[in-house]
Amino acid sequence: MGKGGSLSDSVLKKIMLSYAYVAIWIFLSFTMLKALMPVAVYSIGVLLKKESFKSNTMANMLSISFGVGIAAYGEARFDTWGVILQLGAVAFEATRLVMIQILLTSKGITLNPITSLYYVAPCCLVFLCIPWIFVEYPVLMETSSFHFDFVIFGTNSLCAFALNLAVFLLVGKTSALTMNVAGVVKDWLLIAFSWSVIKDTALKAKDAQKKTQEADEEAGRLLEEREGGGNVKRTESEN
Repeated sequence: MGKGGSLSDSVLKKIMLSYAYVAIWIFLSFTMLKALMPVAVYSIGVLLKKESFKSNTMANMLSISFGVGIAAYGEARFDTWGVILQLGAVAFEATRLVMIQILLTSKGITLNPITSLYYVAPCCLVFLCIPWIFVEYPVLMETSSFHFDFVIFGTNSLCAFALNLAVFLLVGKTSALTMNVAGVVKDWLLIAFSWSVIKDTALKAKDAQKKTQEADEEAGRLLEEREGGGNVKRTESEN
């Protein structure tokens, strides 16, 4: 904190590096737990009789679970409640994908990706609006600078529509398990990219930490001077 209450460049760098580290840490933790998707999809597929049980396949799935469990438990900022929420999200997502596979591949049901979205999208809208009204809407109303951006909302909606269409098409042509196993390669690339970013950020953070020591010392001196000046004035007024 510089004179006059303005933030110095070193303090700003420290704040930005902290935000970058936290964002990448959340991204990595979520990606590691999301690697359990093939295990969840295969298990639910076996329960719903969409996949045949094979001991070799189950052994591979258990090895994946063991590795992800070690990675999650070894997290420096392990949070039990957060892990439970993410595991619950994985279970619900796996169930959704298997049910989509049932709709697209079962005999007697003539649904294609477009018609499936036609029936599924309104249900998703209703169920997503319920938590949005109670969780996010009050926060948006408290923010005076909030305004609805049609361009960002429209492009985001188009990307979500294309993504869901691709998911429905891939699940219908192959299976939910195939889609998730292929997605592990994407997770590898994401983890490798994030690790490289974290490594760069860590080196920059060490350098920034050395530079911010002077700013912290300056802030401490200013605080002591203000407190000392206030005590002197209080003593003079009492006398």
